[in-house]
Amino acid sequence: MLANLKITEYLERAAAGTAVPGGGSVAALNAALAAGLIEMVANLTIGKKGYEAVTEEMNDIAVKTTAIREKLTAAIDRDAEAYSEVMAAFKLPKATDQEKELRKPAIQKAFKHAALVPLEVANHAVKVLDLAGRAVDGGNKNAVTDGLVAAMNARTAALAALYNVKINLGSIDDDEFVKKLVREINDLEQQARKKEKEILANVMI
Repeated sequence: MLANLKITEYLERAAAGTAVPGGGSVAALNAALAAGLIEMVANLTIGKKGYEAVTEEMNDIAVKTTAIREKLTAAIDRDAEAYSEVMAAFKLPKATDQEKELRKPAIQKAFKHAALVPLEVANHAVKVLDLAGRAVDGGNKNAVTDGLVAAMNARTAALAALYNVKINLGSIDDDEFVKKLVREINDLEQQARKKEKEILANVMI
């Protein structure tokens, strides 16, 4: 599993001349790192003198980011597996009309799955941005830059994941499916840009 690799091993795999891990997997990793940083900010705030009033808030942030981080960690592999399904579908036999009839829907199904996984990553990344805003606002001021790095990473992860959705939509014939995802893409992209901008604007260093 990619998520179980050492950092150096994952980087070597990403740098190799293979299709996976690709941008979608890296987007999930980036978002997971962002969630981890927000957990850190929350945990550096809980129990600290002067932050007693936000203990409940920080506990809530820590619990939510832990759950999201676990989902994003799983997506590091899920995205790579989804792309591998696309490649496997293209390798299906197509010598006869019957084989072609079976191959086309298999390809379409694989592309839909390959679009939905990064869309899920983008949704989680936007949630991380929400949590980043809360952590930066009320968390330990000594860790504020960690919260800002998390926000920037989450925004990048969201946009990166959405680009991976977009490129798969170009190969999908289901117009209603495509239109639905395009609406979701536009909404998530606007949210990610807006939330990051608001978080950065509220901090003076």
